[in-house]
Amino acid sequence: MVSIGAREGGPDDQGLLLALFDEAVRWLLARGQTGQWGAALPSREERWRGRVRELVTDYELHFLELDGNPVGAVVFGAHPSYVEESSTSELYIELLITARSHRGEGLGHELLALAERTARRRGLSRLRLDCWAGAPTLVGWYESEGFRRCGTFARGEWMGQLLARPVPYAGALES
Repeated sequence: MVSIGAREGGPDDQGLLLALFDEAVRWLLARGQTGQWGAALPSREERWRGRVRELVTDYELHFLELDGNPVGAVVFGAHPSYVEESSTSELYIELLITARSHRGEGLGHELLALAERTARRRGLSRLRLDCWAGAPTLVGWYESEGFRRCGTFARGEWMGQLLARPVPYAGALES
C-alpha cells in the first residue's frame, strides 16, 4: 500500500527542491519548452541555487511524499513584488512543483488541497498564484482546479498569468 503524506520543509531541503526543479526542467526540455524556466538545469546555475536557498529559508515550504520520498512541493509567501497587492485576504502560492515521474497521479491537486486547508485554518478567503502565461495546458490545469484568471504581467520577455480561487468557508467540503 502506498503511503502519501505532507511535511514541512526547511533549509536542509535545498537539494530536494533543486532535484524537483531539475526533473521539471529536463521534462520541459524534452518537449522543446524553454520559455518557462530556461534551458539550464537549476542545480548548475547560481541564480537558481540562490532562489532555492531563499525559498527554503525565507518562505513556508511543504513537501508531498509518497512512501517517504518527496514527489512535490508547495511554497507559500507574500505576493511577489511584481504582482499587484490584493485587497482580499489570501494565501499566495509562490511555487507548486511535482515530480514529472509521477505526472497524472493527482499530486498537484493534493498540494492545492494542502494550500486550501492552510488558508482556511488562517481565515484567508482565497488562494492566488502566478504561472507562465505561455503554457496554455498549465493555465488550463489551474482552471480545471477552480482557479480563474485575474490578471497578467510581464517580467522582461517572460509573460505571467495570475490566477485565483476562493477558499470555501470552514465546515465546507474538506479535501
